[in-house]
Amino acid sequence: MNENRRNGCLVFLWILVAFLAGFSLALRINPNRLSKRGNDQLKKMSEVMGYIDKYYVDSVNVDSIYGLAINAMLQGLDPHSTYSTAEDNKAAMEALEGSFEGIGIQFNIMNDTLMVVSVISGGPSEKAGLMAGDRMIEVDGKSIIGIKNEQAFKLLRGNKGTKVKVGILRPGFKDKYTYEITRGVIPTYTVDVAYMMDANTGYIKLNEFGSTTAKEFNDAILKLKQQGMTSLIVDLRSNTGGFLDAAVSVCDEFLPKNREIVSIEGSKVRPEVIYASRRGDFEEGKVVILIDDFSASASEIVAGAVQDNDRGIIVGRRSFGKGLVQRQFDLSDQSSIRLTTSRYHTPSGRCIQREYAHGTDAYYEDLYNRLLNGEMESADSIHLDSSKVYHTLKGRPVYGGGGIMPDYFVPIDRGEDMDAYYDIANSSALIQFAFHYANDHKSALKKQFPDAKSYVAGMTITDEMLQQLVRYYEKNNKKVSKMTANSSKELKVWLKALIGRNLYDDEAFYPVINKTDKVILKAKEVLGKS
Repeated sequence: MNENRRNGCLVFLWILVAFLAGFSLALRINPNRLSKRGNDQLKKMSEVMGYIDKYYVDSVNVDSIYGLAINAMLQGLDPHSTYSTAEDNKAAMEALEGSFEGIGIQFNIMNDTLMVVSVISGGPSEKAGLMAGDRMIEVDGKSIIGIKNEQAFKLLRGNKGTKVKVGILRPGFKDKYTYEITRGVIPTYTVDVAYMMDANTGYIKLNEFGSTTAKEFNDAILKLKQQGMTSLIVDLRSNTGGFLDAAVSVCDEFLPKNREIVSIEGSKVRPEVIYASRRGDFEEGKVVILIDDFSASASEIVAGAVQDNDRGIIVGRRSFGKGLVQRQFDLSDQSSIRLTTSRYHTPSGRCIQREYAHGTDAYYEDLYNRLLNGEMESADSIHLDSSKVYHTLKGRPVYGGGGIMPDYFVPIDRGEDMDAYYDIANSSALIQFAFHYANDHKSALKKQFPDAKSYVAGMTITDEMLQQLVRYYEKNNKKVSKMTANSSKELKVWLKALIGRNLYDDEAFYPVINKTDKVILKAKEVLGKS
């Protein structure tokens, strides 16, 4: 298999971290009185802007230049202090609190290119075939290189039922892919799915920490306990964080009252220690937390609290390493800044924030470097800082200064002889074929499999169905697919999962995908041993 393509498939998600938001603790303040030197610098900036506005050769948007200046100033402090326009704030809050009409992605503009940060589960973009990490270069046939956030919102959002065509470049692949997306109402949920993996083991997939997480997560716990759950796997992979209160509420389900969850310290804020405050609904059962390189911020608070209190086992790969706390300060025009005010520490005292002294670009490229230096393939390649060793409640050593290191490491799955699988999946043929198949056979399938559970247990993807998919791909992409045993096996798993999602949402998706997921299999093995 082409090494460049394979690596691209494995790491196209690395750019996702450019959108990491951390916690959002809204706070209004009055600006502090500036020193005379500060006032002099503000006066100088105003003079420069005046000359630009009056004499610059081309017309300029002065507001936009001020925004760039503010951003540059904040990014010079650390990678997570940011500036947001009023439009950015509205979109971010909708993603965490409400619903909207559009194509169902979160994005960020990086180097004049729209990067797809995440694709909302079950939304129009996911059904069309978009993936996190995609670079959107065209909308309705027109280039959008150099687009601004406000322009992107106007182009991509729209009324339910309207269509938009987008051109995508996918890291690791040379072709441009075009997708037609039908806009829809995008509800935002933080729990993707909660189901019983076997008679005793529950599974909860948490995609972010939002305003509804506490209730969603508690409802999921209670539902699974009623079905006999005595062990729980909480999947925080690719969960980039969210609200601090939501992370605390999740920890509160596992930890006894008055057990420390996280502490917050900063040179200009009062130190604060947050403890479990109530009787949790799952304080006795076994717990496994799944993390990976894209688990950050609030996810790391949960993983750190569970690990340091010896309440459960962490499985996966080293987390992102974001231990800086931001507070949001609203400005007079409804824009805002998110300013790093403190660092959070896990109960053992460790700060898991990674080094950022070499600049923002180097900070985010660290994840790509983890792949290059072999860290994602072998725990032996991970260099832990022996000067930052801490101990859990029972005395186990844990390390600060670079993310949460799992108790059980699971390497990234490289997958050999998978060219055909990647070609078909990346072309959107897989998702589109699954959609059409589910639509065309819905009555028969629902009669044979009346619910998600029966579908997962009984549905079989035949060789003939796989051949139909391959012919569909070849016809629509004018290419010949050279199928291998590994590609066939992977395509059958995903085809079953995607047909199931079209029939019964994520209740028939994750139970299929998880059966062959190596991190899930390791988690179940750990639970069996414990």
